[in-house]
Amino acid sequence: MRISELADGTSLIRFVDRSEARAAEQMRVDFVANASHELRTPLATLIGYTETLREQSDEIDPATRERFLSVVHDEARRMQRVVEDLISLSRIEAEKFTTPTDAVALEPLIDQALKGERRAAEERGTALVRDIASNLPRIAGDAGQIAQLLDNLLSNALRYGEPGTPVTVSAHAEGPMVHLSVRDQGDGIAPEHVARVTERFYRVDTSRSRSLGGTGLGLSIVKHIVERHRGRLKIESEPGRGTSVHVLLPAAFS
Repeated sequence: MRISELADGTSLIRFVDRSEARAAEQMRVDFVANASHELRTPLATLIGYTETLREQSDEIDPATRERFLSVVHDEARRMQRVVEDLISLSRIEAEKFTTPTDAVALEPLIDQALKGERRAAEERGTALVRDIASNLPRIAGDAGQIAQLLDNLLSNALRYGEPGTPVTVSAHAEGPMVHLSVRDQGDGIAPEHVARVTERFYRVDTSRSRSLGGTGLGLSIVKHIVERHRGRLKIESEPGRGTSVHVLLPAAFS
C-alpha cells in the first residue's frame, strides 16, 4: 500500500497485489532447488562409483566391475531423462502463447503410443485395452506434443499400475471437444496429493518413483501441453483402485 498526499489535501491510496509475483518467485526457487537435487543425486553416485573403479581397478573382480558399470550407466540415463524432460518443458512453455491449429488425427497417435509400450506391458503382464469411438473427429493440435502426452500418460499408467491388471485408453467426442482418458488399476493417489501431482518434481512416494525410473516431470509436461492446446486436464484417483487421467482437447472444425 502506498499513500500520496495531493495538493487539495486529499490522499491517493494505491494497493498493489504482489501475491502472484511472490508465488511465481517461490516456484522458481523451488524449481531450481528440485532440479539441482534431481541432478546432484545421480551425479554423486556416478562420481563415487567411477572413483572406486579408477582407484581400485586391480582389486575389483569382473562381476563387481560389471555391477558398478551397470549402476553408472543407469544413473547416467536417469540424468539424461531429467535433462530431456526439462528441455521439453522449456520448449512447450516457449510456445504456450501459440495455439496449435493443425487438424491432427488422434487415433493413429494412440495406436503408435500403444505399440511403443507393448513390450513394457508384456513384461508386466498388462493388457493394453483400446476403446476408441468410430468417426473420432480430428483435434486442433501439435502432433508431436500430443504423441509426447500419450507416451507420458501410458508410461505412467504402466509404471504405477498393478502388474497383471489392464491399462485402458479411451477416446470419444464430447461436444466441441475430444475426450481422451488413460486408466490404470494401481495403488491410486490419496486426495491430498492429486492436486499437486502436476507440479514439477512432485512425487507422492519419492523412493518408489525413483526406483521405477520416474523423473517427476511427466505429468507437468502433460499439463503444459494441455494448456497450450487450450484443453482441460482432470485427474481422478482412488487409493487401492487406480487412477484415471482425463484430457479434453478442442476438435478441429473446417
